[in-house]
Amino acid sequence: MSAGTGSRAGRTVDLDRRTVVSGFLFGCGIAASVIDLFIFHLVLQWHHFYDLSTTRVALTADGFFHAFGWFITIWGLFLLADVRRRGEVAWKRWAGAVIAGVGFFQLVDGVVNHKLLGIHQIRYDVDLLPYDATWIGSAAVLLVVGAVIVRRTRPDRRPG
Repeated sequence: MSAGTGSRAGRTVDLDRRTVVSGFLFGCGIAASVIDLFIFHLVLQWHHFYDLSTTRVALTADGFFHAFGWFITIWGLFLLADVRRRGEVAWKRWAGAVIAGVGFFQLVDGVVNHKLLGIHQIRYDVDLLPYDATWIGSAAVLLVVGAVIVRRTRPDRRPG
């Protein structure tokens, strides 16, 4: 018997898991598509997803990055629609997962893409320390805040 088709408790756990995954994916997608791509790539024009080649390659990489960001945003919304179809959405829990997703994406981007792989920096021709500290620090704070909200809104799983 699978969690989705079994007992009421199993369905509750499945809906809860879907709620958290939905929010997390939505948060990652919003961080990628709205925060990073729209603000830093397009509006401020501080960097592209891949800055180690020509402008044409950088813009093509931005296009793929944009598509990926919207794919996971929509995936999160489809999961949310499925949760709503099956039952009530725990909105505070979902919002916590969204915040955690934003923080997670920004933290991975800041540490992996900016520092480890070096495929782009936040800005160029400036002292990176304040930018990196703000980017990575705020990402860590968002991840922790989101995780705390998700933990505090965990449904009671005691039998009965």
